[in-house]
Amino acid sequence: MSQQATDRSSMFLSLRHRNLRIYFFGLLLSNVGTWLQFTAMSLLIYSINNKATDAGINTFAQFIPMLVLGAWAGGFADRHNRRRVTFWCQSLLGVQAVVLAVVTFTGHVSLPMIYLLSFGTGIASAIDNPSRRGLVTELVESSEIPNAMSLNTTVMTGSRIFGPALAAVLIGPLGTAWLFALNAISYLFVIGSLLLIDKTKMLPATSAARGGMPVREGLSFVWRDPMLRRAFIVFTVVSTFAFNYSVVMPKLSDVRWGQANGYPILLTCVSIGSVFGALGTARFTRITMRWYATLVIINGVSCIAIAWAPNFLVACLLCFPLGLGGTGLVASMNGLSQQNTPPEMRSRMLALVAVAFLGSTPIGGPITGWIGDNIGIEWSIAYGGFLTLLFVPMLWKDR
Repeated sequence: MSQQATDRSSMFLSLRHRNLRIYFFGLLLSNVGTWLQFTAMSLLIYSINNKATDAGINTFAQFIPMLVLGAWAGGFADRHNRRRVTFWCQSLLGVQAVVLAVVTFTGHVSLPMIYLLSFGTGIASAIDNPSRRGLVTELVESSEIPNAMSLNTTVMTGSRIFGPALAAVLIGPLGTAWLFALNAISYLFVIGSLLLIDKTKMLPATSAARGGMPVREGLSFVWRDPMLRRAFIVFTVVSTFAFNYSVVMPKLSDVRWGQANGYPILLTCVSIGSVFGALGTARFTRITMRWYATLVIINGVSCIAIAWAPNFLVACLLCFPLGLGGTGLVASMNGLSQQNTPPEMRSRMLALVAVAFLGSTPIGGPITGWIGDNIGIEWSIAYGGFLTLLFVPMLWKDR
């Protein structure tokens, strides 16, 4: 049997576990609501001043907690009950959605209020992220973890198809406040799924020992592995500069293609491509650097092509490979971080991936927004593509 064949598995292998099916169902419905809110909030922010910089500031407020707390949260998740931590964090995120809906209904919403609530969301999400994703490793056999992690990414990105599409349909007749309220309701599904998990069928979690320096230990583990070190460096560059299209797409759609409300459609197209990227990665029981490098290239080229798309239709078509390359890359990085990682360090590796992916956003988001407002809206997305391609040769050493 060829190596390629042995590196692939049934695309939905890990779904044979009932606990995982329940958990993914709750996550899917909850994240549809999350993307309803995310899309509505982006349009609301842009409508206030018509500036991409405002969206960049909101991105900074939402993701700076991940940069500061993300690595620590991984160590925290390795030492505590991941299911319990996820339950309380998801509950707090639901409360945030309720508050956002109330201030919008009552007419008290403003940019400072949005920034404050986004900051609160960022704190809860930073703590939640490694526990929520690490919980997946307790619901399947160890050999199925790469498949389960890729399917987890598929669930998260699949919700991006329905969330923005529903936002495009509902924001006109309902307005942003009702979309925020629907997101608050959606948290009941993920909270319910956590309560329905059969704890007797969960794999025993290997907790990290108390004390020590968990963050430093995680960073040292990455640095000692040449393949993982190079993958993390490239992933951090791509995440910082080439994953900020949500900051500039509302203005790009409005200014370049004359589609003031085209952002939800573009985001839906990205999300459809994302599902194919995640499912394509789910084929592998072990992620190869060849596949990883291919996704980096697709992502970089797509950013450059979209920047100068001649019309809205072509931009929509180019959003498919953008989503495929970007989300496939995230799923691959998650898989790479778990393949040779000791069980007691898995949440820390997932946290480091999250810090590289989301924690870099407070740096790249404002830069991208500033470029869009002061240099050129096309360059705000293209510059990330060029930087991405510059780092591809680093990966070829590990193919």
